[in-house]
Amino acid sequence: MVRRGDVRTAILALLAEEPMHGYQIIGQLGERSGGMWRPSAGSVYPTLQQLEDEGLVKGEERDGRNVYALTDDGKAAAERSAKSPAPWDMPGASEAADLRDLVFQLGAAASQVSQVGGSETVDRARAILVEARRSLYRLLAEDDQSDAATTK
Repeated sequence: MVRRGDVRTAILALLAEEPMHGYQIIGQLGERSGGMWRPSAGSVYPTLQQLEDEGLVKGEERDGRNVYALTDDGKAAAERSAKSPAPWDMPGASEAADLRDLVFQLGAAASQVSQVGGSETVDRARAILVEARRSLYRLLAEDDQSDAATTK
């Protein structure tokens, strides 16, 4: 869902608001994307280092953490990037987060049925889950067919 270069753009956008350390950046991206995007430390910290090497950010140790702030060149780069939607404003992110929450709720309900339900209840729950999975795949197949019809 996230394109190459989005970590860089996102870091510039966040640092335009206030100085942050890497862990704050990771947390903010997760929060702003509704949990749909949480880049790893392995992508954030090297990007911060690259931005520092390019003179766009400057790191300063505060309370044992390296806190990054934009330089004047970094502010200009952030302003240029601000003309496009923020990387965490992904189309459909809130819908995907809603579906993810429903999946977790469904899993919790199924787990509870498996723990306290009798044999017949567990069998009925299994049938419901199998039918739900099939229905979702049918939905995707219908979507694929409508996409194919519109491209003809």
